[in-house]
Amino acid sequence: MPTKILMVCLGNICRSPLAEGILKSKLPTDTFEVDSAGTGGWHAGEHPDKRSILTAKNHRIDISNQRARQFKLADFQNFDYIFAMDNSNYKDIIRLAPDEASKSKVRLILNELYPGENIPVPDPYYGEQNGFEQVFNLLDEACDIIANKLKTHHI
Repeated sequence: MPTKILMVCLGNICRSPLAEGILKSKLPTDTFEVDSAGTGGWHAGEHPDKRSILTAKNHRIDISNQRARQFKLADFQNFDYIFAMDNSNYKDIIRLAPDEASKSKVRLILNELYPGENIPVPDPYYGEQNGFEQVFNLLDEACDIIANKLKTHHI
């Protein structure tokens, strides 16, 4: 049974689709599954933001077929690890957690890069294309660490 990882941001069209695509590109698909979701459902069914798609494409990652969906209670059962992009997303997910085991699955993604600092992945939605590149670079570094931990079972 594969290890399942979920990336979560607010609308599931900017940060978490990038995180999903990046981590997928670093892990073998036969032993790992990566998905993404948003704490809000406004964009459910939509493709990622065109700026996220372009940024990923510039790094040879195709996220154009992803579809936004809202985080749901069943995700606690379906996923082994849940990475939130910022403190607000983290708190929203924790608020939904039915028990301590579920809460223990939830982490802030940039704590992989900056342990205990609770630094958010900036939301590039209202900015320019270069903000998406900055987000990509942060997520790429964090996903390197996550992928290495997952492959060596030290997460």
